[in-house]
Amino acid sequence: MSRESGAELPEEPAAAARGATAGPAMPGELPDALYAELVAFRRDVHMHPELGNQEFRTTAAIKARLERAGLVPRVLPAGTGLVCDIGPDAGDRPVIALRADIDALPIPDTKTVSYRSTVPSRAHACGHDVHTTVVLGAGLVLAELHRQGRLAHPVRLVFQPAEEVLPGGAPDAIEAGVLDGVGRILAVHCDPRVDAGRIGLRAGPITSACDRLEVSLDGAGGHTARPHLTTDLVTAAARVAADVPALLARRVDTRSGLAVTWGRLETGHACNVIPQHAELSGTVRCLDLPSWRAAPDLVHAAIDEIATLYGAKSQIDYVRGVPPVVNEHDTTELLHSAMTVRRGLHAIEDTEQSLGGEDFSWYLERVPGAMARLGVRRPGDTARRDLHRGDFDVDEEAIRVGVELFTAAALLDGHRQ
Repeated sequence: MSRESGAELPEEPAAAARGATAGPAMPGELPDALYAELVAFRRDVHMHPELGNQEFRTTAAIKARLERAGLVPRVLPAGTGLVCDIGPDAGDRPVIALRADIDALPIPDTKTVSYRSTVPSRAHACGHDVHTTVVLGAGLVLAELHRQGRLAHPVRLVFQPAEEVLPGGAPDAIEAGVLDGVGRILAVHCDPRVDAGRIGLRAGPITSACDRLEVSLDGAGGHTARPHLTTDLVTAAARVAADVPALLARRVDTRSGLAVTWGRLETGHACNVIPQHAELSGTVRCLDLPSWRAAPDLVHAAIDEIATLYGAKSQIDYVRGVPPVVNEHDTTELLHSAMTVRRGLHAIEDTEQSLGGEDFSWYLERVPGAMARLGVRRPGDTARRDLHRGDFDVDEEAIRVGVELFTAAALLDGHRQ
């Protein structure tokens, strides 16, 4: 899907019609030379993925490029991630923040491309390398506008570590002061179901809550010839795995989308021995905030009921993750206006709420903001692609689109203030 260096770039589908459908011209176009540099930057980050709170090389690369532009980035206290202000002194004016997540995933990169990951079992399989590059590019364009005296209001770049590590790196970034003085915050997330050149928008909830669940079951084991003298732990674990999701579906409003999905079940070592210990791991996802807040008590009760029925003792570790990302209406409209100015109305599509989790939600608990889905599918590609897969890749035209979206939104927000 990504275009190799030196390959001819086909015309972006919206480009020919842009003059007829887009709004009035405004500063902040992405120069071709800078676009080429950003593509190279993204590929370098893609080749050197780093897990949450280990993003030292990525942080250093971002910092060095911002400093070359005459900016003064500040590394966050934990040593990874950074924040950088651009433009005039904020004074009493609220800052608009652009946020990117910078960490990768612990999965192998299975693509055959020149910029394939060089780190075993590590890959940017969720597009964070693109998010990082988009915010960096917007920052460089806005910094140049500031030097020209054309940026009237301050902008803050937030490069956040550890989005993939529950409960995410956002709470630590907030504690470090990245939201001090911020009036609204923007983000994008790569979407392989949307064509490059387009974005998906939705006011209200756009992602879901996501928590982690670890369950241990214990009981008296024994010979499979005499299960009546044991706690049949394999059956108990199987019933917990099968019955808890079904039980919860009858205890909450089905519109809340509360779903427990198991990813791991381990127990036993021999075919004729009933084990004494079993473990299950999974996630709890939810579409709305009230059900998310009630979920821990409901999940605990359901597991205990099933385990007790089979004579097993349960120990539950319910790890709070993230609430849903709930896009604020006015900020969603700001992104809509920005994309209309840059690419025209035809470059915007409605998007549905997903069951994926995103720690951008923690920022929205404090300030208004919105996340757009950034199209990364090559136009005409009909294959079914998804995030968190080793073959995930993007059409790099998405970088240009993301930079122009953020730049236009920052400028429009300044005019509104």
